[in-house]
Amino acid sequence: MSKRNVHIIGTGTIGEPLIGLFSAFRKEWDIDEVSFHKRTPLVDERAKVESMVRRGAKLVVDTDAVAQFEALGHKITQTSDEAIANASVVIDCTPVGNKLKPRYVEASGPKVFMAQGSEFGFGQQYARGINDAALNLDERFVQIVSCNTHNICVMLKTLGERLEGPQAGTVGVDWARFLCMRRATDISQATDFIPAPEVGKHDDARFGTHHARDAWHLFKTINEDLDLFSSAVKLPTQYMHILQFTIALSEPTTQAALVARLAENPRVALTEKRSSALVFSFGRDHGFYGRILNETVIPPKCMHVSEDGRTVTGFCFTPQDGNSLLSSMACALWYLDGEDPRDRLKDTLTPYMFSEI
Repeated sequence: MSKRNVHIIGTGTIGEPLIGLFSAFRKEWDIDEVSFHKRTPLVDERAKVESMVRRGAKLVVDTDAVAQFEALGHKITQTSDEAIANASVVIDCTPVGNKLKPRYVEASGPKVFMAQGSEFGFGQQYARGINDAALNLDERFVQIVSCNTHNICVMLKTLGERLEGPQAGTVGVDWARFLCMRRATDISQATDFIPAPEVGKHDDARFGTHHARDAWHLFKTINEDLDLFSSAVKLPTQYMHILQFTIALSEPTTQAALVARLAENPRVALTEKRSSALVFSFGRDHGFYGRILNETVIPPKCMHVSEDGRTVTGFCFTPQDGNSLLSSMACALWYLDGEDPRDRLKDTLTPYMFSEI
C-alpha cells in the first residue's frame, strides 16, 4: 500500500495550524507522516519550528539551506524534493502557488496538490459543504477558496437554497452584493498594519473583487449561475474579517425561517456578540490554534428581512482562516480515502465547530 503522507509548504497563518491539525489527528485519519517545508532559517522562529516537530511533524528544507537550519539546532529529515515525491497530499500555503505549479506538475507521486486563497487558476475550486459533489478526484490540482469566499458561499447556500418543489436543492437567489471588511493583518504579523481604513479597487469588471468571482466559479461547478458582486475595504484591526451582505431571494421568506436554517447548519455558528474582538476571543480560548472551524459566525439580531420577504441584509464574521482549514483537511481526506470524509471529520473536529459563540 502507498504511504498516506501529508506535506505542507509554509508555516504562516494557514500552514502552521494545518501542521498542528494533521499532527494532532494523524492516528485518527490514518496518516503515516506529516511533514512541513520552511524556506528561511530564522532564529526568532526556532521555537515555533521545534514546537511543530514536538507535535510529530517532520521538518523539510531546501537542499542549499540544510546547513543553515542545522546550525540553528534543527534536525532535517528530508529535502523539499524528497518530501514532495514521497507525499500523497501536498498543501501549498504560500502566496505563490501558481508560480510553483510547474514544479508540481513534474512530480508524479502526490495524488493532489492544493493552493490557498486567491491562487485563481491553480485547479478546480473547492469549499467544504458547497461543491463536494463536483470534486473530481482524478484532477490533481485544487484551489481552496479564500476564507471570505467561503463565507459568501455558505450564506448564499444556507439562506437561498430551495427546500421544496421541483427545484429543491438549487440556490434561489436573484442577486447578491457583498462588502468584505478585511482585517489589515493577522495577529502573528508585525508588519504591514495600516493606520486608517483603506478602500479596495474593483479590479474585475463583472464581479468587483475576487471574492464574488471565486464564489461564482465555485457555484458554477454545481451548475449554478449566480448574479454576484463584491467590494472590499481593509480596516486597521488584527481580529477578524466581517462580511456585510444583501441577498435578493427568489422566493419570499421570514426572519424566523432564515434563523432556523442557520441554526440547522452545523457549519454555521450563531452568536449574540456584535464585536469582532469578542468572537475572536472565543476562538482564541476555545478553538484549535485559536481557530473556530465553522465557515461563518452570524448574529441573527443584526439580520434584516424586507417587508416583502425577498431581500435579506446582515453581517457575519469570517472566522479567520478556520473555514479554509476545514476545507483543506476535508479535501486531503477525500483524496486519501476516495470518499466523503464526513465521519472522520465529525469524530475529530466537532469540538472546534460551534453551534453558538
